Amino acid sequence: MDTITLTDSHFLGILQLASPALPVGAYSYSEGLETLVEHGIVTNQDTLKHWLTSELRYGAIRLEAAVMLRAAASAKMGNIETLCYWNRWLSAARETQELRNSSWQMGRSLTQLLGKLQPELLPTINSVGNRCNYAVAFGIAVAHWQIHPNAALLAYLHSWATNLITAGIKLIPLGQTTGQELLLGLQPLISATVQEVLVLEDDELSCCSWGLSLASMQHETQYTRLFRS
Repeated sequence: MDTITLTDSHFLGILQLASPALPVGAYSYSEGLETLVEHGIVTNQDTLKHWLTSELRYGAIRLEAAVMLRAAASAKMGNIETLCYWNRWLSAARETQELRNSSWQMGRSLTQLLGKLQPELLPTINSVGNRCNYAVAFGIAVAHWQIHPNAALLAYLHSWATNLITAGIKLIPLGQTTGQELLLGLQPLISATVQEVLVLEDDELSCCSWGLSLASMQHETQYTRLFRS
């Protein structure tokens, strides 16, 4: 494995991308968790940990992370055709309208932000278009800020876990300390998932996320909702 050397600029860049304060609207999505709580499937710390662990091992978040890496590599090389290909690929891989729309909305918010912070990225952003997935937008920023792939993956998966744990704290509900215990406990698995995603070949990009898909589809018609997915 390559040695990771982070300058202050690289470190601050990845902190900014992974920050809960990044205005992309991630806080408004539960990725089906709201349905699971209502149906009594996720009810406490242990069941939430089981759900997050399963997603990291087998779920769609692995695909997102892998595509984020490919988007970063394409953007770094200036290969717009490949960048757009992976954006279309990820859109097609979304199994529900809610999940696809949430990815597009967060991607659009991030690209708009990047366009204002780094105007030199506008040609790349415009080439992808308005339906830019969040993972692809994240990858564009990773490439521009020259963030190491390992660090980028850690930040992407940690940010995802943080968002869903925060949703679980509100929905179940759980205490803030319990949420932090969960996040700390997931660190070894997040690190292991990063190493697995780093070596995935294109023809190995698959997942087992039917539970997420069913939860998302039911959330579309859920009577009372706090979250948008």
